[in-house]
Amino acid sequence: MTLGELRTVLTADLEIAFHDSGSNAGLAADAPTAVLVHGFPYDVLSFEEVVPVLAARGVRAITPYLRGYGPTRFRDPATPRSGQQAAVGQDLLDLIDALALERPVVAGFDWGGRAACIAAAVRPQVIGGLVTVGGYAIQDIAASIDPASPLDEYRDWYQWYLHTDRGRAGLEADRDGLCGLLWRLWSPEWAGASAAFARSAPSLHNPDFVDVAVHSYRHRHRHAEGDPRFAELEAFLATTPPIGVPTISLDALADGFGPDDSRRTRDRFTGPFSIVALPGVGHDVPQEAPQDFADAVATLAGR
Repeated sequence: MTLGELRTVLTADLEIAFHDSGSNAGLAADAPTAVLVHGFPYDVLSFEEVVPVLAARGVRAITPYLRGYGPTRFRDPATPRSGQQAAVGQDLLDLIDALALERPVVAGFDWGGRAACIAAAVRPQVIGGLVTVGGYAIQDIAASIDPASPLDEYRDWYQWYLHTDRGRAGLEADRDGLCGLLWRLWSPEWAGASAAFARSAPSLHNPDFVDVAVHSYRHRHRHAEGDPRFAELEAFLATTPPIGVPTISLDALADGFGPDDSRRTRDRFTGPFSIVALPGVGHDVPQEAPQDFADAVATLAGR
């Protein structure tokens, strides 16, 4: 696998599995590092073509499996299987601390983009730069009760489905069918979506995937309580904190979930900020436009 050696590291909640390209790419010990974070319902293979480009430009890539995905595991059976934004954001910060990474670029899309935005907002002093997709991704949960446009409500159908017992049972019974459908709907111009999904689907058979996914979509719409351990961080995120680290935001203009427009949240970024528009690219930006994604990461890493 071009992603590099599979390793694990222990944090307070998890044994996080991740790939590390530094061990087999011949990179210098002081090479800049990027942490690449996937979204729902994807996995590390979203970055399979990004990592070699970064290695060629002298950037080490760390690609973790989110909680509930692949070989990442909870350490304690009693730990709530939370998918709330504070949990995935804290996981990223914990990974950076556990690996003693020095001012890495954090980059991601979907849940991974949210985790990267949270890390940059919460601890800007340890983050060297941010690559996000579609702008500011931190959720304003208090405003989740406000209705969206009918088209956006239609696009969110899977979230409303997962609010119900029927939806949870449906995801449990046929996660490949449901998640493969989302891949195809969200990347309507990507002919390779179905084949790529088949390769990533095994990561969705983690024993905690369903619990984490369902909790995420219920929590963000105030239909589930959060893990009390993340209450302080959620309270901070509720202020929609600004992000001051250097940022490149990628806009997927053919995203079936709705075309991105980072200008809508431009005011949340107080540091250097630029937008790269990607015509014809759907939701899985690093897999559909790996060169553009890698260029953004390498630029912020000074390479």
